[in-house]
Amino acid sequence: MRIFINDKPLDILSPMHLPQDRTFECVYDNPKDLPPYADFHDDVLIAHPSHDIIIKLLYLLRTRKLKDLDSITIVSEDENALKKFIKSRFNIIKAAGGVVTKGEKVLFIHRLGKWDLPKGKFEKGESPEQCAVREVEEECAITVKRGEEICKTWHTYTHNRKSILKKTYWYAMEVKDDSKMKPQTEEGIDDIKWLMHHEAKIALVNSYPSMRYLYKKFLKMVPKVQTS
Repeated sequence: MRIFINDKPLDILSPMHLPQDRTFECVYDNPKDLPPYADFHDDVLIAHPSHDIIIKLLYLLRTRKLKDLDSITIVSEDENALKKFIKSRFNIIKAAGGVVTKGEKVLFIHRLGKWDLPKGKFEKGESPEQCAVREVEEECAITVKRGEEICKTWHTYTHNRKSILKKTYWYAMEVKDDSKMKPQTEEGIDDIKWLMHHEAKIALVNSYPSMRYLYKKFLKMVPKVQTS
């Protein structure tokens, strides 16, 4: 499980799922207290942390920019219990969206000053698949055919002083009709474009880390996409 907190990736793994070839610049095993945040740089591994350490770490990630930090990985023998505890520290909201293709092009939206991919929150009684299709079609004024699930992304933000953890289901989609395509301006979308892969890579520079993570997952699932 990977959660993006303040745009920093936090991976939650069991020892058996930790890649053997992964290297870390900072390693803390069963720490009694959280190290000074200034010591965090590059890739950090924290093994077998207590709940108190987890709480301090989540607060640190939410409140500090940590410019020298690339990622944090937490390893626990009981991975599921750790995930459950971390989720309990947030209000969870569910959303769904799609990576929409038209031949070798992918659909991007521009919202709040960044390039993004269409998505939105569940309505009452919706399944992830239904939500994904509805949100993509509403935000882009197109019709689509839904394909396989790509992955789920998790990211946090603060709303009305509450810590939110958003879980988003992502699906591969193909466009059926884009003859009336236009951005849903009432949702803050001011532009919408079909981009070739090399254009998408440039757009993703001005995007969110979770979107770059998603796009890499998408490219692995769809090898026919041109990467040159």
